Amino acid sequence: MKRRDSGNLTGGSRTGGSRAGGGTEHDGRVWLGTPAFPEAARTALADTRLRHNLRHATTTIRAKRLDATGEVPHWEELREAGAAIKRHTARHLAHYLERLERSVTGAGGTVHWAADAAEANAIVEHLVRATGSREVVKVKSMATQETGLNESLAAAGITAYETDLAELIVQLGEDRPSHILVPAIHRNRAEIRDLFAARMGEWGRAAPDDLSDDPRALAEAARLHLREKFLTAEVAVSGANFAAADTGTVAVVESEGNGRMCLTLPRTLITVMGIEKVVPRFQDLEVFLQLLPRSSTGERMNPYTSLWTGVTPGDGPQDFHLVLLDNGRTDVLKDTVGRQTLACIRCSACLNVCPVYERTGGHAYGSVYPGPIGAVLTPQLVGVERAASLPFASTLCGACYDACPVKIDIPEVLVHLRAKAVEARRDSCTAPTPEALVMKAASAVLDSPALLGLAQRAASAGGRLWGRGGPLRHLPGPLGGWSAARDTAPPPRESFRTWWRENRENERNQEEREER
Repeated sequence: MKRRDSGNLTGGSRTGGSRAGGGTEHDGRVWLGTPAFPEAARTALADTRLRHNLRHATTTIRAKRLDATGEVPHWEELREAGAAIKRHTARHLAHYLERLERSVTGAGGTVHWAADAAEANAIVEHLVRATGSREVVKVKSMATQETGLNESLAAAGITAYETDLAELIVQLGEDRPSHILVPAIHRNRAEIRDLFAARMGEWGRAAPDDLSDDPRALAEAARLHLREKFLTAEVAVSGANFAAADTGTVAVVESEGNGRMCLTLPRTLITVMGIEKVVPRFQDLEVFLQLLPRSSTGERMNPYTSLWTGVTPGDGPQDFHLVLLDNGRTDVLKDTVGRQTLACIRCSACLNVCPVYERTGGHAYGSVYPGPIGAVLTPQLVGVERAASLPFASTLCGACYDACPVKIDIPEVLVHLRAKAVEARRDSCTAPTPEALVMKAASAVLDSPALLGLAQRAASAGGRLWGRGGPLRHLPGPLGGWSAARDTAPPPRESFRTWWRENRENERNQEEREER
């Protein structure tokens, strides 16, 4: 039986021990040693080539998405259906996970429960070692990026080969993903050509000597490089877009065919899946397989949609393992406002419409999950005190909510987490912060009509003196941080209270004259 003593839905593992995992570059969803978002964003904003790459890519994807969703007359009904399925699943998550386990086991697969990243990595390492292999091919998986699986396997002497084109680019460049859907969005084709020429031979078949930066030539070089890995690999590791609890069917959608190769050729298939990816019924895929491709790539359907249920003798992998990963998700479920982030289907639509992401890129977020969804998901998974700047990495314009195919109210969660970040900072300080002192003073002023009137008159006089009738471009002292980034309108010459008092007096005089 699964252990429940940890308080998590996935309290223990059926295979393997517990070892430190996640590598040295990042730890459980956040990159170590990276600066907070404001500092990282300033660096990204100074990179003109990065901003050009991002603007071109996000603009293109946005236009395709609008075309694809605009041709569906019932698009909003689809969004509501997806949101309703996710809400229902979250309320009954333990039930559907246990049903999924029974279905997968009944179909010949094996289910493992991982409470955290270290346990998930240990399970995968144990399973790979049991096959005698020292290489695995991978289908792109956010869950294994979250756990740092590649680094953990490397430390154990096992090499993981990324087979998605963008993930291959990131791996060859010893880089970090900067987008959920297009991890190498920050690279242009000239950079990719140079990278292939310099590094591809270190990982297998080298790139052609005459390789150009034509996209078709780059794709062909990657195809030839990866083909030998597909044909020789004994073990594959995949993520999962969805898993149906009633049948035990797991689904992966992708655009290049590399997933199909990984999911059919190796003898052993290991799928690492976040527990929130389960859906109650196979029929529910009808909704999500319409929402996901239109929201992510702007296509009516994905070029490759792979579905498998357990094992089938003589066809495909003969040993299937499903690793169900918690890694903080149970804690997110406890937050009645924040839990809606677990509905995310990783389409990246919120990234492509976000004005902040378009200018800074994904690396500035310092997390495996960039953009608006990362700004709300990462602080909940790791603790808001470890990612306190992320909830503030937004203009709260609401574009992400409008684009989300499952109607996650990201602005609502951002505001919710901002309050938590302020509370955490306040609780960690032994002395009141300047902000707390200002708020306390403001409370005293607003609580006293006399003090409020005095403050309004002083502000009006100061505004006329400081701004000379125009906007206040440079506020004094600690307020300079505000005016450094925006103009501030001067206080009105006449406060509302003064205007009201004078007008009420005029009305009374008028009424008295009429009565006489």
